[in-house]
Amino acid sequence: MLLPDSIHPQNSVYYTGAVLLDTLQQSGAMSITDLFVIIKQKNNMSFKPFLLSLDWLYLIKAAIVNEKGEVVLCS
Repeated sequence: MLLPDSIHPQNSVYYTGAVLLDTLQQSGAMSITDLFVIIKQKNNMSFKPFLLSLDWLYLIKAAIVNEKGEVVLCS
């Protein structure tokens, strides 16, 4: 859900996307699995919302997966 009205904001794509962006800004490019491990430790996020947020970041051209399979921020 993009903007929830009946659930906690931590479960929204905007919030989880911001967590992903913050982690990528701090750590730089990394594999999807490494990024998930870090996010799981920080926020106890399950894989489904993680992938949904990653897809959303791709759609708004904030992050991509490069040829090496690493998630990187777009400039």
